[in-house]
Amino acid sequence: MTTITAPVPATARPGPMAPAPPRGALGVLARRRFALSVRTPRELLVPLLAPVMFALVIAPALDSIGPTVPGVDYMSSAAVGIAGLLIPLNAMFAGIGAVVDREGGARPDLLAAPVSRPLLVLANLVVALATTTLQVAVLIGASVLRGAELDVSASGLAWFVGAAAALAVAMYGVAETIANKVGSVEDFTAALPGIAIVPFFFAGSLFPISALPTALTAVAKVVPLTHALALMRYGLLGGNSSGLYDIWGMSNATAMAALSLAVVVAFATVMTLVAVRVFRRSAVQ
Repeated sequence: MTTITAPVPATARPGPMAPAPPRGALGVLARRRFALSVRTPRELLVPLLAPVMFALVIAPALDSIGPTVPGVDYMSSAAVGIAGLLIPLNAMFAGIGAVVDREGGARPDLLAAPVSRPLLVLANLVVALATTTLQVAVLIGASVLRGAELDVSASGLAWFVGAAAALAVAMYGVAETIANKVGSVEDFTAALPGIAIVPFFFAGSLFPISALPTALTAVAKVVPLTHALALMRYGLLGGNSSGLYDIWGMSNATAMAALSLAVVVAFATVMTLVAVRVFRRSAVQ
């Protein structure tokens, strides 16, 4: 009698775990970051006090002493200009969460998980963009209630949203980059004023850049915040292009707006790529 032995299939060796699907992983990581950032209603409401105070107190006070802005009342111009402080500040404060996560949070576990590392940066960016959007919406809404005269069209709203979103993305890229370079939260907060506050005073937020000394005017023209603010005012103040003209000196407002948007989008793209690169390098140290 002949015995036939069937071949036993070799046991497959487990290979390296494939990264999680980007769509699902990004949503999970973003929800995690949001839960850490806004654990109670108070943590959501307290940051909204800043744009309300800007709109109800600071903008009207500046209106009483501010310079004349061609074609628009100063309070409306200042209300939009304050977004040039609010957006960078909120983005930079969001970067503190990245430092805390690295020092004592779940970052080591996340780095060991089968998740593409750039998604960790992008998830933080999604939450920073969402909270910044909420703050800007509160700022604009409170400004209108306080008496700001906005003249908004569909195209104007698109210019405003594009400029504000690109600026928020760019500034979070800066925040994430610094968060992965510095050694502690204290070091991060020490860098915050120079990055988020100082450019506000040179970017045409409170007065036209043409009022600056010639050398500072030249510097202001290359600061991305200057382009973002000029574009946001162009979008919300009835197509007022005085800020764009101070930068480009052209007669075609649409062309100037497109050029300024390209500057801000390019800045956002570069800083996001830099942030991802720095994060990857810091993750293997």
